[in-house]
Order: sequence, then C-alpha cells, then structure tokens
Amino acid sequence: MCLAVPGKVIECRGDEAVVDLQGSTLRVSKVLTPEADVGAWVLVHAGFAIAQLDEREALETWDYLRQAFGDELAAPVEPDAPARAGPSAAARQEPRPPGAPGVGGGGGAG
Repeated sequence: MCLAVPGKVIECRGDEAVVDLQGSTLRVSKVLTPEADVGAWVLVHAGFAIAQLDEREALETWDYLRQAFGDELAAPVEPDAPARAGPSAAARQEPRPPGAPGVGGGGGAG
C-alpha cells in the first residue's frame, strides 16, 4: 500500500523544497510540481511533491490520518500559521530518482 501525505512548503531551492509534515520536515523533489512555492500545500509521496492542493484539503487529509492512526501523528498545524524553522539534519532526506535501488525505489532485487 502506498500513502501520500500533505506538507506545507517552507523553503524552495531550484527543483527541491523543504516541506513541513505536521512538525517533521522533509526535503523533497518538486520536479512534478514546479509551480509550488513557499506557503503552498503539496502531496508528498516517495520523496516527491506529486501534486499541489489547497489548505482545506490538506488539513482535512491530516484529520483523516489522525482518526486512522491516533496519537501516533503530531498535533495539527493551524491554518496560515507561520512556518517552523528550517529542517533538522535528522529529518533531511535526499530524493531518489525513480528506479534507484533501495527501499521503495523500485529498482532491482533490493
């Protein structure tokens, strides 16, 4: 099963963005969503921002995820709240091109 989650773009640099995923930050590729800029909500899957969505849809999705997973998820982000500080080193993850070996990369016998 695959899952994509909404994240708020807090930093952009070229084809990459840092998104806030309810308190955790992640560096993602935005080659599929080049129009996404700071403040935009994007749907994140496998290290890629795959679609842009509005804030209402994003927060509604997080509500559904919280209902499904309970307290395992972080507290909700307030609408139009200022973005948190930049990403922590532990939360940074370089996007992997499609077909690259590794978990979920789709390449080879892993």
